This record gives sequence, C-alpha cells and structure tokens, in this order.
Amino acid sequence: MKRNLNEVADASFDIAVVGGGITGAGVARHATLAGLKTVVLEASDFAAGTSSRSTKLIHGGLRYLAMGDVALVRETALERKRLFEMAPHLTEPQWMVVPARSRLELAKFRIGISLYERLGAVGRADRHINWSQQDLIAEEPLLNRQAFPFACRYREYLTDDARLVMATLRGAALQGAQVCNRLAVTGFEQDADGVRLTCRDTIGNAPVSVRAKVVVNATGPWVEQLAAGSGGGSEIPRLHLSKGVHIGVPRDRLPVRNMVMLTADDRRPVFAIARGNVTYIGTTDTSEEGEPTLWPAVKRADVEYLLKPIQRYFPEAKLDQSDVVSTWAGLRPLINQPGKAPKEMSRKEEVWRTGRLVTIAGGKLTGFRKMAEQVMVEVAQILDKPVDVEQPLLTLPGGEQSDLGGLMHQIAARYPVDAQASRRLMRLYGSEVFDVLGEKPTPITKAVFAEEIVWAVTQECALSLEDVVYRRLRIPWFRPEETETVAVAAADLLAAHFNWSAQQRDCELGALRSRVSSDLSFRLDA
Repeated sequence: MKRNLNEVADASFDIAVVGGGITGAGVARHATLAGLKTVVLEASDFAAGTSSRSTKLIHGGLRYLAMGDVALVRETALERKRLFEMAPHLTEPQWMVVPARSRLELAKFRIGISLYERLGAVGRADRHINWSQQDLIAEEPLLNRQAFPFACRYREYLTDDARLVMATLRGAALQGAQVCNRLAVTGFEQDADGVRLTCRDTIGNAPVSVRAKVVVNATGPWVEQLAAGSGGGSEIPRLHLSKGVHIGVPRDRLPVRNMVMLTADDRRPVFAIARGNVTYIGTTDTSEEGEPTLWPAVKRADVEYLLKPIQRYFPEAKLDQSDVVSTWAGLRPLINQPGKAPKEMSRKEEVWRTGRLVTIAGGKLTGFRKMAEQVMVEVAQILDKPVDVEQPLLTLPGGEQSDLGGLMHQIAARYPVDAQASRRLMRLYGSEVFDVLGEKPTPITKAVFAEEIVWAVTQECALSLEDVVYRRLRIPWFRPEETETVAVAAADLLAAHFNWSAQQRDCELGALRSRVSSDLSFRLDA
C-alpha cells in the first residue's frame, strides 16, 4: 500500500472515496472487487478519527434490542461471522460477562441474550452459560459478588479497529486501488460526465486534481461539510455528534479475565476489557457541540463517569483518576433524531445522493461491509452498470490462518517473546507476522520490534511518528509505559527512511510527546 501522487494527479477514476476510515475502506474494497478503478482520498491518516477510537468490539449491539431495533441487531450479529471468515485475527472470539444482582435480573438477561443468539445464528458451542457465585469466584474473582452474585456469559468478538481499517485498505490496494493519506479534498465540481476534485497534499502543500465518475462521501463526522459543497446540505442537521470516551488503567490494577459489561448510573452499558498492559473502560455517549475534531477532549467528568461503575462492580480495585494511564475519544456521526438523547438514537446508517455524490453517514463498525454494499447500489445507478462482487468475503491480508491459538504458538516458537507479546503480534498482523518480522527481528522492547516500524512505513503508508506509534503499533493506549522508548526508536528509523533533518526528527518527537500529554490533560481540569 503506497501513496503515489504521480499516479493520482490528473488521473480519471470510476470512483473516488473521500474518507479513509472504516466506512471508506469498506467502500473502496467493494468497488475494487467489482472491477472499478478506485482512489481513496484521506485528509489526515487512515483511521485517524472515529475508526481508531471505538470500544474495539465486533458485536450486534445487544442493548439495541431494548430500543426495538431488531433489524439492525440481526444484520450486525450475522455480520460478525462473516467478518471472522474474512479476518479471524481481527475478529477474535471472547466471552462477555454480564453480572446480575438477582435471579430475576439474570432471567431477563438470558431472555435478551437468547434472542440475540438466535438473530445472530450462534452455534451451540458459543451459546451463553449462566454462572453461579462459585463460578464467579473461579472466573472473575475481583467482581463484587455480594452485589452481583450471578452472571451470564455469552460470545462477542474483539477487534483492533485501526488495524481492521488498514487490512481492508490493503485488501483494496491489492486489487488495484490507489490510496492516499494526507491528501485533503478542498472542493469539487460536478458536470454531466463526472466530478473534478481539487485536493491539497498536506505534506508538500501542492495542489492535486483528481477526476472521477462518482464520489463517495465517507468522511464520518465531516460528511455534512463535504455534502454542502455539492448543494447536498440541509437546514436541519442530518447528523448528531456523540462523543465516546475510553480510559485505560494498569492491567494489574483491574485484572479482568473476560470482557465485562457493567451498567452506568444512566443505564448505559460500560465495558471493561483487558488488552496489552491495560484494562480499558468505555464508553460515554454525550452530545458534542461545535465543529468536529480528530482529537475530542477527554474531560474530568468523562473519567468520573467511567470510574463510578468500576467502583461499584470492582470495589476492591480502589481505582481513582490517578490510576488512569491512557485515554481516547471519538465522535460518532449519528443520524439526528430531534428530541432524543444520544444514547437513544439509532446506530442505523443513512445513504443519500446529490448528483454524482453519494453520502453515507451513521452506522456501526461491525456493519461496514454491508454499508459498502448499500453505497454500491447507488454507485451502480449513477454508472448505469452492475457492480457485482463474486467474492464478497475474500480474506483480508493477514487472515489466512483461522487457528489463532496455533498461530500464537508458532510466533512464540520462532521469536523470543512471551504469551502476551505473541498475542499482540497475532492480533496486529495475523498470518503476515512472519513477513513483518523476518528471521531475526531487532527488539525495541520485549514485545515491539524495529521491523514493525519498517513495515508500517513501507507497506502501510505511515508518514509521521504519530501514524506509526498510535495507529500502526497502538502503543500509547495499550502499552503506555513503553511509549517513550518506542517513539525515540521510531523517530530515528523514520528520519533515516524519509531523510528528515535533525530538526524535523525532533519536531516529530515533540509533537508525539505533546499528543501523549494531551491524552491525560483531564487531570488539569478545575
């Protein structure tokens, strides 16, 4: 996957996808599989926004059953199995534990989960199991068993959202798509034959012109701004932006053994999930006013909201704000439903057309492939030709081996890493891990290798230190104590690869350190 502006500038494409998050990646993959000449234009980095800031779950959304959105739950619950077929390393089966205060509450959970499993065609081996207090002692010993003496365990899937975007885009690139990050669309003009997009290379600050027969607006929180340029805006906002915050605490302070679903004071679900050296907790669902931003602020109130259920479910952990070692926040581009709070709004996507511009908004990470299919229906009508795909579940790069346990054993046998490091490598790269690391990789830490940085730059279009450390290696959020060590090593490697001056290398490192500091700036709130 290479950023080649020479092959994009003044070229003509069947479809230009604006936005390099999971929605745009899914559309690009579908379009190339259908034989369309495709280009992806991303103003920042791939997955730089919401698509790297989720709870990392591939799930149907059990709580949406209570909202009556059965069709959405069925579609996304079924989609989990399809995504597992495409990328097993990025759709890892995990047990989700739902604690219950009483047998009556447990019975209510069982009814909802049973329906959820039927909608998702869950196999017998993956169906839910009820836990008694004795089971909880063995399986989740830190849980407050006096308040929650029962639990139900059911199957969900855990992903790495940014890596899923990267694999999907690389799958599109393997089929011939051109993919460009740091190439911002500044305007476009439609005519009878197509659309001319005016872009700006944000690295070289040079103008770039691209022509396409169809443009797909998959810019997430920014879709209304882009649509307005085509006359596709609306006096009533189509979107309502909702902020989702997550916090990470040291894993040894909250050593959950499964994914655990908690209930916040406002009855929203909050998840506690162990990954790397942290257990992360999320998410919030609050209205975000003003213009969208790539880095929504994490406030002290957000942190307090997420810690309150932890203090109730896991009082022995004695967690407070001083224990938070990482945070992230993303903006959900929900379809606006006036009069409803964000937590009550549907996660269903919406597609609309303005001339040759097709805009998609809303939706869930889990449903990105089906969302792409919806977009392509509109694209087919504009192009006036079929855009069928013979292999819609074609394996994504890294997904060739479905035996995840076996792959972890192979990694541990070949490289000097422990089980946790093997899991990290398996989840990031899947079966490509041996291509990434080679024969004798150079360790930066016990779990991170220099060859990963080289791979990020040469195979995954990483252009900045932030691209590598945050979105390719996932260090600040899941291995925060290693951030400085990895950042310095990565800065040196990137400087050599891109021929940076000493000043530019130090500038990149300073920007990364500032970004990491900003993640924890909630501590400065009054």
